[in-house]
Amino acid sequence: MATAALSDDCRERSTCRMCDSARLDRVIELTPTPPGNNFLRSDELTDPEPVYPIVVNFCGDCYHLQLGHVVKPSILFRKNYSYASGTSPVFVKHLGDYARDMVTRFGLQPNSLVADIGSNDGTCLRFFKEAGCRVLGIDPASDLAHQATAEGIETLAEFFDAPCARKLREQYGPASFITSHNACAHIDDLGSVMEGIHHWLADDGLVGIEVGYLLDVYQNVWFDTIYHEHVDFHSVAPFDKFFSRHGLELIAAERVAPQGGSIRLIAQKAGGKRTRDTSVDALIALEREAGLQDAKSFHAFNARINDVKRELSTIVRGLKAQGKTIAAFGAPTKSTTLLTHFELGEGILDFIVDDSPLKQGMFSPLFHIPILPAAAIYERKPDYLLLLAWNFAEPIMKNHARYREAGGRFILPMPSARVAE
Repeated sequence: MATAALSDDCRERSTCRMCDSARLDRVIELTPTPPGNNFLRSDELTDPEPVYPIVVNFCGDCYHLQLGHVVKPSILFRKNYSYASGTSPVFVKHLGDYARDMVTRFGLQPNSLVADIGSNDGTCLRFFKEAGCRVLGIDPASDLAHQATAEGIETLAEFFDAPCARKLREQYGPASFITSHNACAHIDDLGSVMEGIHHWLADDGLVGIEVGYLLDVYQNVWFDTIYHEHVDFHSVAPFDKFFSRHGLELIAAERVAPQGGSIRLIAQKAGGKRTRDTSVDALIALEREAGLQDAKSFHAFNARINDVKRELSTIVRGLKAQGKTIAAFGAPTKSTTLLTHFELGEGILDFIVDDSPLKQGMFSPLFHIPILPAAAIYERKPDYLLLLAWNFAEPIMKNHARYREAGGRFILPMPSARVAE
């Protein structure tokens, strides 16, 4: 395995992203990997693959969990970025339900400007547009931005920050609703993003942010959501203070299902007309009770990761010793962390299937496992399928009941490795 080294492409961060404190405690360290979403074409397999550290720090002042090293965004979000929201029917339904709920709940009017930071292929904004809103996406992945624009969702291929926001307000006017789904965890300078949101937002406007929830990661040992694109692992308490520092006020928080477990945060400008409900303080209390405000909890979490590694390795290597064939289902970014840290790539998995056409025909980072359409399950008939897209385990197993009926078995990696009954 290649050794990670710091370079101009990767720098170490010495202060907290949420509060600028230098009281950081290194609590988790995983095997260095290439960028998790850098799937390779066949002509790229002999190219160098730099790997970068995956170290997680805990802030002793605001309790925020974060990566200790930052890889250049231009490397992580390269032109042929291969995640698209619209390829997941489960997530498409979630975004549709979300848009309709926000329009109804907050009375968004026809022609209200709705902006999406990290808008990807425009799936979320399409539902707001159907409700009569004006929409604008901002996403640095140029291929996706151009595709979304061509399909009727105007999208700027840019990184959103305070200077960008000043330009957008001047050009498009104030935004009635600014949303973001699973993008805030990817942003190193989140302070500039919040400054930009505050500037662009109408005085009576609202912000709706969804991010993966650290409490779910912690309780379920979903360690593979730790990778270079995710520089932050969010909980409500640090975000509450962070909003306040930037002239915003958190008024509601709720747990939602996507990405294995997320939180939806609703905020307004400080002193806005809406009253904060009880949901915010209830979740902060839950986090405190679970131990998310204590570094010792995450040192213990690091040990639990290694326990799961031993469990899954015992199952998989035992099956290989019996001559069983094993493939995997799903090539999400997090699969690179899991396969690398658990040493399950070379000689273990015959192939990976994924429903996204963007990934089919590609090869996984580092181990170069071929990624094929789901039809390969029935053509090659592996004895077992390791579910790397574990957050969609239920629909995957339901959609491929025929594989199970033919004698195939599914392996669930976490929170405790097991072969599904």
